[in-house]
Amino acid sequence: MKKKILIHSNHSRARTGFGKHMKHLLTYLYKTGKYEVVEFSNGKQWNDQALQTMPWKAIGSLPHESHLIQEIKSDQKKTRDANYGHYKIDDVIQQEKPDIYLGIEDIWGLEPFMKKPWWKKINSMIWTPVDSLPLLDKHTDAARNTQNVIVQASFAQKALSSQGFENVHLFPVPLDPTNFHKLSDNEREAIRIRNNISPDDFIIGFVFRNQLRKSVPNLLDGFKSFIEKNPDSKAKLLLHTHWGEGWDISRFIKEKNIDPSLVITTYFCDQCKNYEIKPFSGQNLDCRFCGSKGSQQTAQISRGVSENQLNEIYNIMDVYCHPFTSGGQEIPIQEAKLTELITLVTNYSCGEDYCTNESGGLPLKWTEYREPGTQFIKASTDSSNIASQIEKVYKMSKSKKASMGKKARDFVIDFCSIESVCSKFESLIDSLEPTGWDFDFSYVQKDDKYAPPNIEDDREWVIDLYKNILKRDAELEDPNGIAHWVHRLKKDLNRQDVYNFFIKTAQKDNAENNKIPFEDILDKDDEGLRILFCLPENEIDIFNSTSLLESIKNRYPEHNIYYATKKEYFDILHGNPYVHKVVEYNDVMENPSWSEGHLGHNGFFDFCLRPHSNTHMTKNFQHGGKHNIEYDLSYA
Repeated sequence: MKKKILIHSNHSRARTGFGKHMKHLLTYLYKTGKYEVVEFSNGKQWNDQALQTMPWKAIGSLPHESHLIQEIKSDQKKTRDANYGHYKIDDVIQQEKPDIYLGIEDIWGLEPFMKKPWWKKINSMIWTPVDSLPLLDKHTDAARNTQNVIVQASFAQKALSSQGFENVHLFPVPLDPTNFHKLSDNEREAIRIRNNISPDDFIIGFVFRNQLRKSVPNLLDGFKSFIEKNPDSKAKLLLHTHWGEGWDISRFIKEKNIDPSLVITTYFCDQCKNYEIKPFSGQNLDCRFCGSKGSQQTAQISRGVSENQLNEIYNIMDVYCHPFTSGGQEIPIQEAKLTELITLVTNYSCGEDYCTNESGGLPLKWTEYREPGTQFIKASTDSSNIASQIEKVYKMSKSKKASMGKKARDFVIDFCSIESVCSKFESLIDSLEPTGWDFDFSYVQKDDKYAPPNIEDDREWVIDLYKNILKRDAELEDPNGIAHWVHRLKKDLNRQDVYNFFIKTAQKDNAENNKIPFEDILDKDDEGLRILFCLPENEIDIFNSTSLLESIKNRYPEHNIYYATKKEYFDILHGNPYVHKVVEYNDVMENPSWSEGHLGHNGFFDFCLRPHSNTHMTKNFQHGGKHNIEYDLSYA
């Protein structure tokens, strides 16, 4: 029986770092033939037909249910949660019953899953970037509550290991070495000439998303110092990024009095898909290759060069410089190394792995500053050191450059290639036992009447509360919780306080999980012949609205009228002969997509009436448009 591995991250065809990670890992595991792999794709809807074309099973993590879609649209936090797969994670676990769950995401996207009942019943693991010190509690909690934690940089592994965690593995994001390689001198010269770059120009390159953590001001200062000290270098700074977000690079160039012709960038044409390297002169430029008007923009994540074209752009460069405040892995550094460029990298965070002599790199010095809120250590890269390290490469012999460049490529193949990384991951999953859990997701009723025995030891007493009130194996599922309550008993709480908290938690859990699904409230024999009348409040409006119900019932005698209002107003409608059933009001009922259905989704009601005027609320009685509603006010 093959082990089933559920891998959850960006869709494997997305042009993102996580997307590439998924693509390489899934392809490797699928080709072994040893496993049943399932992709759980953020950014794709659960039933997205395009996912059927994948070689392995793929399921979207976004809800397809119309009422959930509307709920998500109404709240920014819910939108973010949905994009991380929070709405459908339990469904996919229950449906697929994996032996192994692997989440590849930032820690805040994965954190809620660690409290799920299935988390420790299957082989759950996370592969997450850690970019700064000190570690967040989220990271240490994850290491404590997850069987295997995978990080992308050695500084993160060392930080977690120093706290006693032995379940932390160092696997960088896997890269395909065939996508990036050094071109011949003739090919490189031809690419330069095509982009109006002289063969003897000294090109310093930086490939990056234009985020504030990328140290563009420091790099510009370092570049200026270098060209002032080396006026005959014919140096240019190539910034492959989108100038329409993040740093206002043009303003910096002007402020620092740098000749703008010396700072070049990549333009990409949406029409012919060609790129052009030239000084920045705005967006929506005309393309010199195909003649399209306004089709050129600076490179972006969603619209930009292919990997083959990016390989050419790296080959234009003489040295690669990557100053930053922190980062999880910074894949452009490895791509540059694969083209045999010497890389100058800030010697902090993941940069520590790529600025060593063994990696074919040179370190950039930095000074510490702290990020407000998180208190993270961040690096401000020394601009004078940027200048001196660029000068070191500029004056380096051709043979020394070639030797370091070869070393850089070999390092990435050994440390970051698909074969190197994925074979280690393969060994890890082979060491795990298949899941023995029956995937029973039924709710376990909490015991809010339990009276604990007299147990002298505080820790054992707390464990007993977990086991018999909350029905949880706390030693397995929540060791932090045990330690917390034992500490509070010693510090500021007595046993009655703790017991009361557990009882209230049990009551709250039971109330939330014993809710009847809305469809179960509806009568089965009136399906398709229901009217929903929504009026959440207040007493006067609800009382006045009852004068309309006889008219509605006479107009639609075959329909049952369901009246939705807040619970405190149920009594007003008690015994009304025209109301079939009173139901508790929810905001989602105001949405025709939920109540009446749309785009092939059947709603719960034939139509819905939503009072908005002549009441204390707003403007008038409206509905989703299925019927022309008529009222006979003679009944009033």
